Order: sequence, then structure tokens, then C-alpha cells
Amino acid sequence: MIEVKSITKLYGEQRALDDVSFSVGRGEIVGLLGPNGAGKSTLMKILTCYIPPTDGNASVCGHSIFDDTLAVRRSIGYLPEHNPLYLDMYVREYLRMAAGLSGTKNAATRVNEMIELTGLAPEASKRIGQLSKGYRQRVGLAQALVHDPEVLILDEPTTGLDPNQLEFIRSLIRKVGQKKTVLLSTHIMQEVEAMCSRAIIISNGRIVADESTDGLNASRLTEQFHRLTIGQA
Repeated sequence: MIEVKSITKLYGEQRALDDVSFSVGRGEIVGLLGPNGAGKSTLMKILTCYIPPTDGNASVCGHSIFDDTLAVRRSIGYLPEHNPLYLDMYVREYLRMAAGLSGTKNAATRVNEMIELTGLAPEASKRIGQLSKGYRQRVGLAQALVHDPEVLILDEPTTGLDPNQLEFIRSLIRKVGQKKTVLLSTHIMQEVEAMCSRAIIISNGRIVADESTDGLNASRLTEQFHRLTIGQA
């Protein structure tokens, strides 16, 4: 579902990504781990066609990020690190707008389904600006899911949540990941242990590890993370 082939991204002389290659299949939840500045968000912006790579190529659901950007965007549900919401809009109003922009069929029904799935029913008649951070994250996830994409790309989806909201979001991601391809970024080992079937560790723009999380607990993952990323600012 996601194929990344020798992606390199330069900002002037800075090499944000350096010859990155990997693939993610349907039903996989893959955690992209790395220190701040490792290149995780840059890679996600390339996959969602927000920015182009300097070299290399990638495809989502068989669509090239160069040749068929609209098809790539239709295939993806994206939640950026800084969840960009219209705070003056009501929850249901915002989701209807998102469904309309994506050309979702039976939009009203789909919005109701997403409100139920993400547990937003008690807050659906409120302005987004009145919601807690946890509920705003739920709105962001509902927006990413409303057009029923095959691929979800989530940048730091659980940062700053309280324990109850954290467990809800984890459970939701595990549920949708049973049928979709999910790539999420984090630097929290427990998130990878709780949600992901596979971990890709990136440091200084390069992949330094890519392995299954079966039998790999947060403590061992932390040790490996420190060993492989030591020295990155």
C-alpha cells in the first residue's frame, strides 16, 4: 500500500532524508520512530504530496507521488502533528465540510458513523474551540477517516493526551488498522509497543532499523533506540 524507494530530501546543504526505502502493507500498523529532527515529518509530508522529494520516488496504493498526486491524496487520511482545525466551527459542521471537500458519498451518514466511531457524540454539537485536546484529536481522526481512505498517516497522534484519552486513541488506531494501512510517527516507545506491529527507526534522515515488534517490549525498544540514534542532536 505504501512503497518508498530511495527517497532523499535536501534543504540547502542539509540532508533531511537520505536514501530512505521501505514498504508497508494492508493491515500493518507501522511506527516511525526517531528523535526530533530525524526526518519523520518530512517523510510524511512527501508521502501526502505536500512537498516533493529531491530524489527517489514513492507510491501509495499504486499511485505515484509524482504522476498521480490527486489519487494519492484521495487514498490517504492525514493527521498532522499540529492538528489544523477551524476552532469556530461546530464538530458536526466541520466533519460535513471535510466530507464534502473529499467528495464522500452519503456524507451525512458517513459523518454520523465517524462521530460514533471516535466517541464524539457527547461533543458533536459544540464548537471545536470548546473541546479538550483529546477530543480535538478525535475530531482530527474523524476528519482523516471520513472519506474512508485505504491509508492513514498520523504524525504524533497521541502527544499530550491524558491517560483515558490516550487509551481511547490507541484502541481506535488498532481497530481501524485491522483493515487499513497505518503509518504513525512517535518518539514514545510505549506507543509503538501498544499499537504497532512493526517499528522503523530513523536517525539523521536514514533508516537504522526495521523490524517486527513481536516480543519487543518498550524497555528493549528504548535500549535499541538509544543505541542506534546516539549522537543525533
